Amino acid sequence: MLESLRQVGRRYEEVSLLLQDPAVLGDQARYRDLAREYKNLEPIVQVLGEYDAAERACAEAKALLEEGGLETDFKEMVQAELTESKGKLESLTQQLRLLLLPRDENDGKNVIVEIRAGAGGEEAALFARSLYRMYGMYAAGRGWRCEELNLNETELGGVKEISFSVQGEGAYSRLKFESGVHRVQRVPETETQGRIHTSTVTVAVMPEAKEVDLELDPNELKIDTFRSSGAGGQHINKTSSAIRVTHLPTGMVVECQDERSQYKNKDKALKVLRSRLLAQKQQAQKSAIDADRRSQVGTGDRSERIRTYNFPQGRLTDHRIGLTLYKLDSVLDGALDEVLDALITADQAEKLKAAEGN
Repeated sequence: MLESLRQVGRRYEEVSLLLQDPAVLGDQARYRDLAREYKNLEPIVQVLGEYDAAERACAEAKALLEEGGLETDFKEMVQAELTESKGKLESLTQQLRLLLLPRDENDGKNVIVEIRAGAGGEEAALFARSLYRMYGMYAAGRGWRCEELNLNETELGGVKEISFSVQGEGAYSRLKFESGVHRVQRVPETETQGRIHTSTVTVAVMPEAKEVDLELDPNELKIDTFRSSGAGGQHINKTSSAIRVTHLPTGMVVECQDERSQYKNKDKALKVLRSRLLAQKQQAQKSAIDADRRSQVGTGDRSERIRTYNFPQGRLTDHRIGLTLYKLDSVLDGALDEVLDALITADQAEKLKAAEGN
């Protein structure tokens, strides 16, 4: 492992020099790629520097103890320093192992999130709205920006389906764990006998695809315009500005009616379509990736659930890792980090286990 790390250190220095090369500075594409590589290598080099410092401190403490003749107080101090340095080395070794794991190439990308009401009718649609609010608050807390792409509401203010983008550093690396079926257990406001209902909502998180990631052939697209629809009211657009894009080879359909401009709706619809197609392509290339389309979008069947939100007990349970928290209100207000950190840790442990097995 250490030899691999030394190679990383040498590459880091090499990239640092290249970023100062006038020829590289004049080539925007190459400069951007090298800057991204430099940013990815930097955390490894920083931890490696800490590891080297801890190793030196450990060696010095051992040498002093082996020489002998130390006064009792000083010997105890050196022994404590040796113990501390050994602990640091163990911790830093684990960090370096994690940093050397293959990176998900999509982790640095923005995301497209799609939320759809599943089993449960209006109650599912109302909870879909709650999840949209939760992700919006989480994004705001991290300084990310959300942009609504398409919204299909119900008469009671629920959401049949919604798609939106989240733009910010590390958005995909954290939100990708939200893909799957979310189950809610609560007493609906319309329930007169106080019975708990179970409903489901599906969430799909896809890396946002740029044109350079996936080029769409105009000949493979069917584009229709129609009037915006919704729950009614004076704000519904009465002109035919809504856009429906059909990808003929796959039959994939994307609608966007959020904007009053056909051009803007078309641009947003193509963004969603491109991201869906990229996710589908990545699934075919590497089915084990969590971001693949098959693992992201469920049918709404309760057996596929990844998480349960139990309102009567104020309990959230993530079934993938057996995590239970009695902080439902705060999680729905956007405090998702404790859940996502646990999922990331479990994912890293699984990857380490697989790497060690190989």
